[in-house]
Amino acid sequence: MEPDVSIETSCMIRVAVIPIGPIPTQLFRDYSSMLLPHHTVSLSSISSFYTEHQKSPFSHQPWDSGSLHFKFLLGSSPPSPWDDFQSHRKILSVIGISHCPSSPDLHSLSDLFASACKPYSSSLVHRCFAFSPGDSQLEDETHKGTNLILFPPADRQTQEFHLLTMMQDLAASLLMEFEKWVLRPESGGTIFKTPLDSQATLSSEEVIKAKKRRLGRAQKTIGDYSLLAGSPVDANAHYATALELARLTGDFFWYAGAMEGSVCALLIDRMGQKDPLLEDEVKYRYNSVILHYRKSFIQDNAQRVSPLSFELEATLKLARFLCRRELAKDVVELLTTAAEGGKSLIDASDRLILYIEIARLFGSLGYHRKAAFFSRQVAQLYLQQGNRLAAISAMQVLAMTTKAYRVQSRASIEHTSSKKETGPAPHDFGKVHQNLIVSLFESQWSTLQMVVLREILLSAVRAGDPLAAWSAAARLLRSYYPLITPAGQNGLASALANSAERLPSGTRCADPALPFIRLHSFPLHPSQVDIVKRNPGREDWWAGSAPSGPFIYTPFSKGEPNQSGKQELVWVVGEPVQVFVELANPCGFDVFVDSIYLSVHSQSFDAFPISVSLPANSSKVITLSGIPTKVGPLSIPGCIVHCFGVITEHFFKDVDNLLLGAAQGLVLSDPFRCCGSAKLKNVAVPAISVVPSLPLLVSHVVGGDGAVTLYEGEIRDVCISLANAGTVPVEQAHISLSGKNQDSVISISYETLQSSLPLKPGAQVTIPITLKAWQLSSVDPDPVSGKNVSAGSGRQVKDRSSPMLLIHYAGPMTNSGEPADVSVLPPGRRLVIPLNICVLQGMSFIKARLLSMEIPAHVGDSRQKMAQLESESTQLATGSERQADRFMKIDPYRGSWGLRFLELELSNPTDVVFEIGVSVQLENSESQDSSVDCSGTEFGYPKTRIDRDYTARVLIPLEHFKLPVLDGAFIVKDSHVNGTATSRSSSFSEKNTKAELNASIKTLISRIKVRWQSGRNSSGELNIKDAIQAALQSSVMDVLLPDPLTFGFRLAKNNLEHEVKRDSVEESDTQLQSSVHSSKVVAHNMTPMEVLVRNNTKEVIRISLSITCRDVAGQNCFEGEKATVLWTGVLNGINMEVPPLQEVKHSFSLYFLVPGEYTLLAAAVIDDANEILRARAKSNTSDEPIFCRGAPFHVQVSGTV
Repeated sequence: MEPDVSIETSCMIRVAVIPIGPIPTQLFRDYSSMLLPHHTVSLSSISSFYTEHQKSPFSHQPWDSGSLHFKFLLGSSPPSPWDDFQSHRKILSVIGISHCPSSPDLHSLSDLFASACKPYSSSLVHRCFAFSPGDSQLEDETHKGTNLILFPPADRQTQEFHLLTMMQDLAASLLMEFEKWVLRPESGGTIFKTPLDSQATLSSEEVIKAKKRRLGRAQKTIGDYSLLAGSPVDANAHYATALELARLTGDFFWYAGAMEGSVCALLIDRMGQKDPLLEDEVKYRYNSVILHYRKSFIQDNAQRVSPLSFELEATLKLARFLCRRELAKDVVELLTTAAEGGKSLIDASDRLILYIEIARLFGSLGYHRKAAFFSRQVAQLYLQQGNRLAAISAMQVLAMTTKAYRVQSRASIEHTSSKKETGPAPHDFGKVHQNLIVSLFESQWSTLQMVVLREILLSAVRAGDPLAAWSAAARLLRSYYPLITPAGQNGLASALANSAERLPSGTRCADPALPFIRLHSFPLHPSQVDIVKRNPGREDWWAGSAPSGPFIYTPFSKGEPNQSGKQELVWVVGEPVQVFVELANPCGFDVFVDSIYLSVHSQSFDAFPISVSLPANSSKVITLSGIPTKVGPLSIPGCIVHCFGVITEHFFKDVDNLLLGAAQGLVLSDPFRCCGSAKLKNVAVPAISVVPSLPLLVSHVVGGDGAVTLYEGEIRDVCISLANAGTVPVEQAHISLSGKNQDSVISISYETLQSSLPLKPGAQVTIPITLKAWQLSSVDPDPVSGKNVSAGSGRQVKDRSSPMLLIHYAGPMTNSGEPADVSVLPPGRRLVIPLNICVLQGMSFIKARLLSMEIPAHVGDSRQKMAQLESESTQLATGSERQADRFMKIDPYRGSWGLRFLELELSNPTDVVFEIGVSVQLENSESQDSSVDCSGTEFGYPKTRIDRDYTARVLIPLEHFKLPVLDGAFIVKDSHVNGTATSRSSSFSEKNTKAELNASIKTLISRIKVRWQSGRNSSGELNIKDAIQAALQSSVMDVLLPDPLTFGFRLAKNNLEHEVKRDSVEESDTQLQSSVHSSKVVAHNMTPMEVLVRNNTKEVIRISLSITCRDVAGQNCFEGEKATVLWTGVLNGINMEVPPLQEVKHSFSLYFLVPGEYTLLAAAVIDDANEILRARAKSNTSDEPIFCRGAPFHVQVSGTV
């Protein structure tokens, strides 16, 4: 049998191409390849070389459309015993290829060519093509007239044109020889025989039979030469005669051969056209061919020679002719019949060729698994030969079956993908072949796939190809380790090691072995997290592009989402990056990885290799690092691993597909779960983009990066050092605050940072910051347990409550030496500096109360006058006329000397001692007294010491605090009873009054400062604003607001005080002392007095006034048998009407019988009290009388002078 046969094979002229003389193998292949384009030479192109010596037997030669077909055979070919049966099997021409520089003697070269042509007895035309002759060889004319043809040195195109001319000459010569040969056997008595004919001496019967068959066989042979000469019509005529004669003589074998020739002539005549009728005709004739080949079988010759090979060849020719998907059923039947018949073939080489052709035809139909099956049969036949060349052939054949069995090498996948214009990039091939990789582990194919890989391994070892052996062992171990025993796994590991020893150092293989590698995560360095896009159109370039970490798009960022659906990771040139990968070794032996590093298919990344040791059945997460070196997109598809002596590339996508198959139940085993690794969520490799070098600020707190421990209200200065660890300077920087308790940062030295710009690489700057500890609320976590502060607790407080410094900074607009492009700017960065403040509970504020102290006034005392003078400054604030108060020597608001105190109760739960200092900022005085300068003065009170676990009360005098008059806005709520609406003017007045009260309270609070200092040389300030506010609001009615009525007493005979003007406070001491002297009360003397009743409201009040006098024992001096004071005038039941914000006086006289100290009291019952008065008195019923009592006034009665 012959390989690559078809119906058209019968018209091909076989030409042997042999090397003549010493010629390099590569040159011989190169020169021989120049012949291949000339496998068809048209008859019209050889007319100039053709000479008709006598009338051509090919009367129907198609000179316009016909052609001669050549089949070039490289190297020598032994003659076939079937040459007489099929003329196309003969070597009809010999072409020698020689290299003149290697063979300088052309005469010797001609002799060598003549000797080389002798074995080809059937050859009709000989030509020797000598390439690259020298000048001397071109001048040598001794070779003229011989078959030696010189090809002078020239370019390839010129030589190909020269060769075309020589091939046309060769074709014409062959055509003329065919004519001669056709004319010769018709007149001769040539007997054509085949190996099927008897090999013994022909008997008389056989001679007679041979003579009868000779004419039919001769006609068949003439038809063959007519077909070779390119005349299918002539060939068909001779084949028809041969068929009739063979049928009459019972020559079935030659009948089948003639039928084959007629089918070839039919196809050549149709010039390659196919139609259903033609196909049916060809199918019918070839079925007849197969039938007659089968009839020619002689049992006696079965052990010696058999026409079975021709029957199978005819079957293959018909199958090849019909080979397309529409006729797949017919083709499969033919190939199945041929495969069954192949079992009866005697010659192993015939069976080898048969299986090769069957495999090729099944592959052409797309039946790859059937093709792979017969390819394995071919490999088995090769392996049975037991030599290295056969083993190489077996290895190559098995390599072609790997795709069908889905155990192919990755190198073949990449090679196939690279041929496609739209093929994937090398790092994406795993995605394209996802189904292929998953199906690699299909359980129903596992055993067969393992057998195929073992056969490849065995053939590679026999062929001496260590790389192929390593690849097969790696695929077998990696894909089928669960089905291989530990001993088998160790054997494969030894095969890997033995193959690696025969390979040169640094050999790469496309197929990875162990370990399995999957992407674990992309750990983010803080410098990678806060990368901010720069907005060139704004001064605050960071605004509108909040950092989203290294990923350009997050669900919380502004702008359009990423259309690709793939996250983008930003790396910076020159800054190291890390990637976590997990390695798994599910086999029963230790694996030592000599080196592993990230795989990058470009020169823009420097990866750092490390070595890893993996015990049996174990996994490990390792860190791989590297440095980006160029700007642009970057892809990391996997890792480069040097293990088992060979360098391989492991793709993350392969393992992802493997794990996906394991989750779907398609994979034998999950290598990571086998090693005890936890289930890991599939991590997609993001699209990585590398940006230019950026500055990198590194911060640390001067004195230590631990948490700053502060007591509540403590103030401390902290210095933060910023160093530029990048390779470009910082040219823009801005500081802002974020997080909770931002008001705890009192001051930041912005100027220090701005003055240091540009901050060059390696430079640093220190920024002072003033911090004030905030107050711990009830919801704040307890930062400490016990007395000691732990790092963990400080971390907890820091994460929840501490403020953060945000520093947005950026480098130059462009890199040095590059033109500026404002549309594409290098991004900036954001440095987040947590101010790790651990706030401890300091002084504990318990409560605050507002207290008042009343000191009775003395009738006739000069201090009353000073009090009145001081109070005159408030008269304008009340909006009333105080002309009647000119001679009053009492406090106009209480009628007594009143002092107000703010009491703060503090507790010390800490382990240190606190000293509390209270200071009050005095009001600005409008007095012209130069001896008293109160403008902005802060008055400090003595410090109070509070030991640990003790409490203390601190009193704060408020003698300078004043409130306005009593008004309904202080008492009546905004919502009126029964829905009664007020006018706009009254509502506006109430709002103003309440605002005035609140402003007064805020003014008081802002003037009070409570500072502390502990034994730890730390100081701070207590935040008591809210507590004082609450205390004042709760006590405003009882303490701060004036009474509706105030009462005062004065001596009627001393009128000097009325002469004191409001705008004069510069009286001499002599005048004051004289006033005091003239105001003394003397016993046994009638003393005229006046009681002053003041209305502090804005409504008229009708009262019933009563006056009493008591001695030091508290007894009434006006009544009883022992009365010591006599009087004139009315003292009880005095009815009067007091105008709003005015005073009314009532005169009377007292006669003191006994010297001493007396107390005068005034009281009144208010008639028809309104809601304001009842609310001030806290009355529950409308008919309850409202009683007002004034403050006591002391009277010092002197004895008779």
